[in-house]
Amino acid sequence: MKPELPVNMKNRLRILIEKSYYIDERYSLHSTFTLLYHEQPLSVTELGSFVRKSDHFLQVDEHHYFINFLYITHEQAFKSAQNLIESLDGYFKNQTSAIAIDTFDPIKTPTGVYNRLFDILNIIKEDPYNRIEDETVF
Repeated sequence: MKPELPVNMKNRLRILIEKSYYIDERYSLHSTFTLLYHEQPLSVTELGSFVRKSDHFLQVDEHHYFINFLYITHEQAFKSAQNLIESLDGYFKNQTSAIAIDTFDPIKTPTGVYNRLFDILNIIKEDPYNRIEDETVF
């Protein structure tokens, strides 16, 4: 299920995504958009200790974070996602976290990115052994 974002959150997400599109166009520095699911509550401060200082994240609700892995390619994002999942497994003492990864494409609208990440995440949740996935899951 995809939570509906309040208007102010939609605006913050739009700005975050459009800023990454601009950085890519202007400086050829890639980003990768991801959506983290975690079963137990996780504060912004707690998540901040597990991601790189250059990454940006936005709390969607108490179980989801939109994360922009800045300055890395899609392939490098898989490694970052693996590291994050491993850290969260140790922190929560379980293996219920999952990450959806969307291929960076400036043609996609912020709403399209958000919806696609949730679609990918819903497919991941159907398979307990698959915890990191991108659009190739379709």
